[in-house]
Amino acid sequence: MAKAKKADKKIGVMVGREWSWPPAFIEEVNRRNVGVTAEYLQLGGTAMNEPNEYAVIVDRISHEIPYYRTYLKNAVLQGTVVVNNPFWWSADDKFFGASLSDAIGVKHPRTIALPSHSYVEGVVDESLRNLIYPIPWEDHVEAVGGFPVILKPAWGGGFKQVFKLYTYDQLYDAYNTTGTECMMLQECIEWEKYARVMCIGKEHFMVMKFDANAPWPHRYFHEPGFLTPEEGQQVLNGARKLNEALGYDMNTVEFAIKDGIAYAIDFTNPAPDMDINSLTDHYFPWVVNAMADMCIDYALGKRKQTKVTYQWNSLLTATSKPKARSSKTSEE
Repeated sequence: MAKAKKADKKIGVMVGREWSWPPAFIEEVNRRNVGVTAEYLQLGGTAMNEPNEYAVIVDRISHEIPYYRTYLKNAVLQGTVVVNNPFWWSADDKFFGASLSDAIGVKHPRTIALPSHSYVEGVVDESLRNLIYPIPWEDHVEAVGGFPVILKPAWGGGFKQVFKLYTYDQLYDAYNTTGTECMMLQECIEWEKYARVMCIGKEHFMVMKFDANAPWPHRYFHEPGFLTPEEGQQVLNGARKLNEALGYDMNTVEFAIKDGIAYAIDFTNPAPDMDINSLTDHYFPWVVNAMADMCIDYALGKRKQTKVTYQWNSLLTATSKPKARSSKTSEE
């Protein structure tokens, strides 16, 4: 009897409205024929402690779909490598990122977290006894260097609810529209150059010229040498340090450069924009291949994810975990 063929390792892809990167990634992984296949996940409910059939899952959408995040946490429990780790991702916010950046020596605009303007039903005055009222706006504006200032959410992305403000009246008007969001007041860096670094794993970093003021999606520009060697080194070193500290496998790190100094502006982007219309034909193939390299290596056990120590790990034994569902094999 011929020896049974060893089943391929599987990569599951979890996506939202994306139309260009996911199929290109799946096609690239499958094209390589290295014992790893990729496909879209199909979910309809998850039993507690349910074994997971995927060696790797690429998560591009769980920040918008709560059930997906719940599913992915159980997948981690089963030994699946999830890109990005849902426990780390759930814990991060942009204000923590600002504090982390400052703590590890990466230049960052001065930033202050603010109480929310409004609260969910059931929160009453007595619930807010630890808050100072009114907010000491003058102290905060002075602390971040005066006007103009940036007001933006501590969570979220896509440049939603980001305001550049020049007066107190503008600040009050903008703040009054922010609802239950936790907002941040931030020093405005009047940048001369702006860079976004695509970070894949610990070794793939692509520095791209980026202009947030340009019309979407045409914000990336292929312009080699737009940074001086010193600026380029600051950007690369900062991106590596921040990505390592955050533990992300895919991320973008943005830098505003003023007077030769690179300021980390935004770097908690664990589902970064990978659309071909944004990245252009120049950068899109790079991110497809870099993601395929990393995920295949994870699936084959050639690399390990940044180690995270979970308290529940110590309670698990080889005999207590359920056995993975067996995959069908074919006879040769």
